[in-house]
Amino acid sequence: MNSKKQNQPKDIFKRLKKNGTKFVRVLFCDNANIIRSKAFHIDVLPEHFHTGVSITVAQQALPVMYDAVISETGLTPVGEAWLVPDWSTLHTLPYTPTHASLLGDIFKDGSPWSLCPRTFLKRAIATAEKAGLQIKAAFENEFYLLKSTSDSITPTDDTVFASTLGMNINCAVIDDIADALTAQEIQVERYYPESGPGQQEISIRYSDALQAADRQIIFRETVRGVALKHGLTASFMPKIFADQAGNGCHLHLSLWEGEQNIVPDSDGIEGVSKTARSFIAGILEHLPALMALTTPSVNSYRRIRPHFWSGAFRAWGLDNREAAVRVPSNFAPPSPTHFELKTVDASANPYLALGSVIVAGLDGINRGLDVGEPVAIDPGNFTPAERETRGIDALPSSLGEAIAHLLNDDVLQNALGSELAQAFIGVRRAEWEAMKDMEIEEEVKILLSRY
Repeated sequence: MNSKKQNQPKDIFKRLKKNGTKFVRVLFCDNANIIRSKAFHIDVLPEHFHTGVSITVAQQALPVMYDAVISETGLTPVGEAWLVPDWSTLHTLPYTPTHASLLGDIFKDGSPWSLCPRTFLKRAIATAEKAGLQIKAAFENEFYLLKSTSDSITPTDDTVFASTLGMNINCAVIDDIADALTAQEIQVERYYPESGPGQQEISIRYSDALQAADRQIIFRETVRGVALKHGLTASFMPKIFADQAGNGCHLHLSLWEGEQNIVPDSDGIEGVSKTARSFIAGILEHLPALMALTTPSVNSYRRIRPHFWSGAFRAWGLDNREAAVRVPSNFAPPSPTHFELKTVDASANPYLALGSVIVAGLDGINRGLDVGEPVAIDPGNFTPAERETRGIDALPSSLGEAIAHLLNDDVLQNALGSELAQAFIGVRRAEWEAMKDMEIEEEVKILLSRY
């Protein structure tokens, strides 16, 4: 249900009441990328329509492992913030039809809070618009469907990439996921089983940057909610099985000036415009630090390995699935129309990840950075000396390394602002210290249901 059609409290109340709605969930995503919500009953909707529901400021100080405040975030249990509903994002939930949900912005003292991730993305979008650019994006998710028992986690199938048998086995749940996304006005484009047993990929239509991040929250919620109705567990955890494919969440981006997509340029290198190449150069320039935001879990770095199609090297290339930034070609002109950052997974808060990528790309444009020549082979097949000659280096191999790079990246730190940077880094440092020596089985116990 979109408030463009019915945007007054009485209209929304009547429609929700008619649909049998009992609770309205206001969703937010914290610094650990756990999707959380507070809900209000439909009968008190008018009281919460403008102000939403209150939360403690300490919500932005909680790590993924447990609900305990990390003091290094600078936050304490003292202080109140408000989840203010964005009624344009309201939908009844197909998998729990007595509940509706919408996204919220976090306010404090009557103004957008500096620690609100959604507000951070809005600031990045506004900066791009001042430069005459609009950013369109889509998150492309991989996830596992699992049958949980008391002592093991078993995939729904044991098939290979794009297996039609895998499609047949998972048809009912995949169809229900697609229907549920469509009911929430998210256009499903493609589906296929991925390489891992029980692993799936569903791609959705791109949209404006803020809506793309909102859709990532809705997508994760929907996949997990529908799977649960089928007696299954869906998990986006980056690396569940040590010997199987990991879950990526590739970020697709395009740059626009009004109605004109400015990525393609027939005279540009590989058909990519100068502006887009500078944007890509900015991403690659900041990528070691960006990874603290785009691959921000300890578990993420089990997936990011050479020869695993995960973007383990700082490089770009046309149709190169081993480069951190891939430029996909199209069957027919114009080509290419967008580019893809592969070094992303669904342990990332989509507002922080996308906002930071925009900031990095804009820095590349502002500084006139040159992305250099594209890489036409797997960068992992170069010798170390060849990579050095070509300016290709391996990306961080641990969250600890990525955090260290972020601490030294003034552009990203300034964009986040001191308070958000401190809180985010405090949370992720706590996770690194707590989990850096864990075996994968211990990580799975903590993270499987979080992501």
